[in-house]
Amino acid sequence: MQVDQPDPQRWRALAVCLAAGFLTLLDVSIVNVALPSIESDLGAGPSELQWILSGYAVAFGLVLVSAGRLGDARGRRRLFLIGLLVFTAGSALAGFAPGPGWLSGARVVQGVGAGILNPQVAGFIQALFQGPERGRAFGFLGASIGLSTAAGPVAGGLILGLVGGEDAWRWVFLVNLPVGAVVLVLALRLLPETTVDSSDSRLDPVGVVLLGAGTVLILLPLIGADADLADRSWWLLGVGVLALAVFVAWERRHTRRGGAPVVDLQLFRRRSYALGAALALAYFAGFTSIFFVLTVTLQSGLGYSPLLAGLAATPAAIGGAIAALNGGRLVHRFGRALVAVGLVLSIAGVLGMAAVVGVVPAAAVGWAIAGPQLVAGIGSGLVIAPNQALTLSGVPIAGGGSAAGVVQTGQRIGTAFGIAAVGAAFFASLASGGDHLTAFTVALFVAVGFMAVALAVALADLALNRRTGVRARL
Repeated sequence: MQVDQPDPQRWRALAVCLAAGFLTLLDVSIVNVALPSIESDLGAGPSELQWILSGYAVAFGLVLVSAGRLGDARGRRRLFLIGLLVFTAGSALAGFAPGPGWLSGARVVQGVGAGILNPQVAGFIQALFQGPERGRAFGFLGASIGLSTAAGPVAGGLILGLVGGEDAWRWVFLVNLPVGAVVLVLALRLLPETTVDSSDSRLDPVGVVLLGAGTVLILLPLIGADADLADRSWWLLGVGVLALAVFVAWERRHTRRGGAPVVDLQLFRRRSYALGAALALAYFAGFTSIFFVLTVTLQSGLGYSPLLAGLAATPAAIGGAIAALNGGRLVHRFGRALVAVGLVLSIAGVLGMAAVVGVVPAAAVGWAIAGPQLVAGIGSGLVIAPNQALTLSGVPIAGGGSAAGVVQTGQRIGTAFGIAAVGAAFFASLASGGDHLTAFTVALFVAVGFMAVALAVALADLALNRRTGVRARL
């Protein structure tokens, strides 16, 4: 939505968007600490627990781009409200689930709602804010993403501890009902209607099916938290890549014939968008996987309670939130150089964690890694929000939702791939006779490898900036 004068309620609208986005991203990890209770209460087996975890991620990634395109074409407010309603309804179905199959299905419904809602958030930021204000808005979004990543296990542990009993896990989902209702009322009051060009309202069902199939086929063998990678259907990755190749060919043909594509492939001709999307994929593969192996190490290896294991990750969340707010303000001035600084800090913090766990007593690990985690979190805050702002800086407002959906899909795939690879290194070290702290150290080095790829992308962009004299601007 192009506006001559800024919407006077834009900051309130942003707060509503961030609240809903935080709620949906929190559900990525909040369920982890409740799995033992679900297993005991519902009699869920390993495969059912796997789908309770992964069904949300698959559905989330499946609809992101298509939902962004629909928001661009039919109105972001409408899609935001639909996504929030679907997510809240899925939470109710999950909270009252009589069995594991029902719960797995409810998690899929939740994931669909989250996938519909999330690209609209970035789309609204693109539409409501300009210049330095847009950077600040993306800074708030980055803070929200960082907090939700680390807050899930903490929130889950708190709910289980406060409610108590066999059915306490149900409140991990039911707590979304009152929060979702409040956000829905505020969204109806504060989110603006978006005007769309009727020429952009056409949809491409063939493209939607091809993109969705490719995304799901890639995600299926990657998702999960188990150690037995050999039994996963890795051939699906190849089929998924083939489906995406067919999708690209179809989109080009469809565009040449005058159709409206699901994804404007011309976006990838913009260096800021192509490199920013690649950087986000690599960084999410490295940084987010750390919290998976950290939780396993603290709970399974060192005997921490779910709440204490969750609290051990809070320094990264706090550092990330603070830095994201400032990073959103500074990105207008420093551009991709700010992202590169953040990547260096993130890598330094993770390497600091690896160094610390090798010299302190096991009982002191939670406290000892607080400082390095804080540094890594600060770095993360200077990466996620500024990179998102720069990646979308050259995207036309009318296509902001679908463009954001592509980036977020890459983040989901990066996260899944990182957890699979980092988790494989972690469990392989355990299987070879190492203890949990040794395995944790090995996993951290693998995570750093992914983050180093992201740094290489940022440095390449800076080098091209110097050579061409052109850089992304907000």
